[in-house]
Amino acid sequence: MDFDPLATARRALWIGGAQWAGKTTLAVTLALRHGLTAYLYDRHDARGHDDRRIADRIRRGAPPGGPDPDTVWVDTDPRRMAAETLAGFPRRFEWVLDDLGALVSARRVVAEGWGLRPELVAPVVESTRQMVVLVPSAEFRAYQLARLPRASARHPGVSDPERALRNRVARDELVAADAVAQARELGVRVVEVDGSRDAEAIAGLVTEHFAAYL
Repeated sequence: MDFDPLATARRALWIGGAQWAGKTTLAVTLALRHGLTAYLYDRHDARGHDDRRIADRIRRGAPPGGPDPDTVWVDTDPRRMAAETLAGFPRRFEWVLDDLGALVSARRVVAEGWGLRPELVAPVVESTRQMVVLVPSAEFRAYQLARLPRASARHPGVSDPERALRNRVARDELVAADAVAQARELGVRVVEVDGSRDAEAIAGLVTEHFAAYL
């Protein structure tokens, strides 16, 4: 039998969407409830994928540490920040597929992360019903920013931490809006998280959506 490096990705269930919408909580809940294998995007992206980013910079003759923090977070308009983030997702998704290609399991994988974009996942999966996109309402985003220390963390090494935070929040809203637009165009289900349903209720809703694959 020929080895298909995309076999795991094709069968996976995918949870994309915005920052602070509860993607990781949902993926872990589904994994424990249904015996799935969870792939947590941020854990890989902040570790093994960061090593690849550094290697890419070195190959291009760029500084290994990346651009100056003020250039990234303080001096750049949020719309440009969003455009640069979106432009970087395809390369990062290649690394996700590489990770999943090295994972052969009898269990189906549930993968979550804001870099798991509808337009990137749709060409890989057997059906767009294998994906949902979670986005917080404006009120729930504000609640998460006030409640979660990591959501409102200031960037180290910048000259204006408050402006850097405002820029990042604005960028995240633009990236989230683009994820919703892409999902609707491709027929991927969008689930808005507004705080009216708890994590268990959201998990139940998404379980119903994924029922044919669990």
